[in-house]
Amino acid sequence: MLTIRDLKKSHGGRVLFEDACLQVNYGECTALVGPNGAGKSTLFSLILKTDEPDSGTVQRDEWTMLGYLPQEGEAVGGESALDIATGRAGEVPALEAILASLEKQGIVDGPEYLEAHAKHEALCNPHVEAKARKMLKGLGYRDQDFERPARELSGGWVMRAHLARLLVMEPDLLLLDEPTNHLDLLSLLWLQKYLQNYSGAVLLISHDLEFMDALVGKVFEITNKKIVSYTGNYSEAMRQREANYEQQAAAYKNQQKEISALQEFADRFRSVSSKAAQAQSKLKQIERMEKVERPEAPKKPFRFRIPQPPRGGQRAISLEGIHMAYGDNPVYRGLDLLIERGERTALVGPNGAGKSTLLKILAEIVPFQKGVRQEGHNSKIGYFSQHRSAMLDPAKSVIEEVLAANGTLREEDARAILGSFLFRKDDLHKKTAVLSGGEKTRLNLIKFLVDPPNLLLMDEPTTHLDILTVESLVLALEAYEGTLVFISHDVHFIRKLANRILHINAGTVTSYAGGYDYFLEKSGLLGSERFALTA
Repeated sequence: MLTIRDLKKSHGGRVLFEDACLQVNYGECTALVGPNGAGKSTLFSLILKTDEPDSGTVQRDEWTMLGYLPQEGEAVGGESALDIATGRAGEVPALEAILASLEKQGIVDGPEYLEAHAKHEALCNPHVEAKARKMLKGLGYRDQDFERPARELSGGWVMRAHLARLLVMEPDLLLLDEPTNHLDLLSLLWLQKYLQNYSGAVLLISHDLEFMDALVGKVFEITNKKIVSYTGNYSEAMRQREANYEQQAAAYKNQQKEISALQEFADRFRSVSSKAAQAQSKLKQIERMEKVERPEAPKKPFRFRIPQPPRGGQRAISLEGIHMAYGDNPVYRGLDLLIERGERTALVGPNGAGKSTLLKILAEIVPFQKGVRQEGHNSKIGYFSQHRSAMLDPAKSVIEEVLAANGTLREEDARAILGSFLFRKDDLHKKTAVLSGGEKTRLNLIKFLVDPPNLLLMDEPTTHLDILTVESLVLALEAYEGTLVFISHDVHFIRKLANRILHINAGTVTSYAGGYDYFLEKSGLLGSERFALTA
């Protein structure tokens, strides 16, 4: 279906990969992984032919219909979510223009014509609207929002409508670039269940370990400018990677010992006439050897000793009778909530249910109309916002921000922590104003970790982070002795950290005094009508 051979691609003077090979077969669900900046999205652009390789080939079967979901996408006109999902907004007219142009040129049997025709046929099916409604509902849309103008929706909801359109078309090969970024937890689980039964092939980029473990049967890792293939899900691939490294490291060590022994014999006896021929033979033996390359150890999550926060009271924070509304839109009516010291609470629920609002109430970021918010004894609160830029001084450099966060931190320790979170030497003196979204996320995390509060409120802390950095954050927070309240759609992150779940829906907060699996079992959400849609 898709074959990449001997691919080389450079970007900005840096070689991303060379002699890279990859193959995706019909019906396979595969993942493309690697650290941020490794070239994953660039490889997608080569497959889509929106970019050209320096050398090598990218081939896919002529009959293959390809669907692509980028990381970002916005509504541009007055179209509704249903218009996007059915292709009436943009996609169908664009396909008709392509078909008309090719027919005018007499090209009616080439791969471009065949693919455009197949997509047009899928979107003009008489059942397309019913199918689109089913997909939108599975992805979290309410019936009353189907006809709502998309320009009134957030970018995340628009991306869901584009994803629904791809699922309606059922491409032979789905390219998904971080498909879970804009999904709440339940929509993510719905998509996961849907893709488990998908008949086409999938190649996805994701930082969500559990999502990949549930779906993929093959992993392609971009590492050291190559693409290495592993059979199995992500966790199994990482076990194979570790075993391969240990095997190659042992082979390299044994060969070096052999070379050292041969060289020692040659050095010792080359000047002894009776042994000179043997010495020369040993040197030639070294020359004839097929040398084993010294393997590079797989990068592992960084562990560092997190300073422990000051001890707070048994009650970390409480809310009593909270009424909160945005204009005429009520969010909470009479909300009571107690967060106790040491709890690790995950807020889950559909987008727009009020999770971020609740976190902002706890952080005293937004005012409420009625009720009492009471902090615990000796409380020190830290709020990690979705809006990373607002938490940084644009005039400060990366290293200045970290040193300012903890006046007792030594510069060499700050450099070590920054390096573990993928900041290179050249990055340390960058002004924070020029950092990417992922860099801002990582820098803000470091600031909290070097001087943690005893009540840490975090809104989607894993967004824009690669898997290794997420795991480093998990290790740091596992060692954290304070109280944690967080929003996340990363199942691995929730499962590793949460010991309490608050399910928020339509202004109602339901508490589950257990972890993620306990919540799924007791809530019965996976048995709801919404999840029956995937059948």
